[in-house]
Amino acid sequence: MKPLAEELRPIDINDFVGQENILGKGSLLRKAIKEDSVPSMIFYGPPGTGKTTLAKIIARKTKYHFEQLSAVSSGVKDLKLIIERAEINKRLNEKTILFIDEIHRWNKKQQDGLLPYIENGTIILIGATTENPSFEVNPALLSRCRVFLFEKLKEKEIEKIIKRAVLKKKIIIDKKAIKFLKEMSNGDARVSLNILDYASSLNKKIEEKDIKEAFQKQNLYYDKHGKEHHDLISALIKSMRSGEENAALYYLMRMLESGEDPLYIARRLIVFASEDIGIQNSLALNQAISVFDACHFIGMPECKINLAQGVIYMCRNKKSRAIPEALKKVEFDVLRYGNLKIPLHIRNNKSFEEVDDYKGFLPEKIKNRKYLS
Repeated sequence: MKPLAEELRPIDINDFVGQENILGKGSLLRKAIKEDSVPSMIFYGPPGTGKTTLAKIIARKTKYHFEQLSAVSSGVKDLKLIIERAEINKRLNEKTILFIDEIHRWNKKQQDGLLPYIENGTIILIGATTENPSFEVNPALLSRCRVFLFEKLKEKEIEKIIKRAVLKKKIIIDKKAIKFLKEMSNGDARVSLNILDYASSLNKKIEEKDIKEAFQKQNLYYDKHGKEHHDLISALIKSMRSGEENAALYYLMRMLESGEDPLYIARRLIVFASEDIGIQNSLALNQAISVFDACHFIGMPECKINLAQGVIYMCRNKKSRAIPEALKKVEFDVLRYGNLKIPLHIRNNKSFEEVDDYKGFLPEKIKNRKYLS
């Protein structure tokens, strides 16, 4: 049996949910689909937001021949076979859409292989990516494509998809379960349908506890915007601050296995390097930025190692909170005293009409302040 997400995939543009910014009435893309003049495009956005669905709808609506590749498991040999079929279609006056999922996974040579066939009209490319195409798609290819930004689905849109599934599959589910499911799906329609599919296999009548259980079975129960998220990142930071590297590694893995964005953790390491180590070791910031870059270039699951290296490094460093504590004192004075007069001798374009004997660097009212001890 097909997964519920695949079974309920809409085949008509009027049934497509979300992305009003690019597919609303009067939009350029909707007009292009209607007029059978679809350009090559890159769909950029989070998982489960409709990139593949829209590509298939376009192919069906325009009556184009549709070919699909996953950049993860395909290469130049697969592309050549599709190009051969597309060239035959072209001679028969039939257009071919080539949809490449995760196109950012193809290297420069593979991406360059598409260029001549886009140029001569053999294929219309629709590439889907969760990574910023400005960084991950070759400029030559990007310049030949329109980029459309897909946004996370709103909760009301997720709810619409859930209710459509409930109606079609005759699932009995209470309101609390729907509310919890749409909140936990994090804007990802596929997640909501997969969880609903699993929960409906456990019980005929679905309640909130069934959805929670389904989430736990599918993955560790984790709300990226809720209490669990904040508790885990707090535990990780406090463990690093105390030099407890075993605990820090444990909380790091808890977050990663629960589906946390590795770049979020890497950003927190960058903050930690300045906030908690700071002037004790200025190289900590370089280390944290390197970890972020590694996570960006490599991605999961390999970047777990990079994050672990960064976490252990932060644990083993001497700590200093001198910088944040100094900034707190400075902020107090700035807010308390407002626009204090800047000493004349350090101003830009100073007026020679003014006379000021004061030669300090801080404003005179706070001239004796010591922010760093």
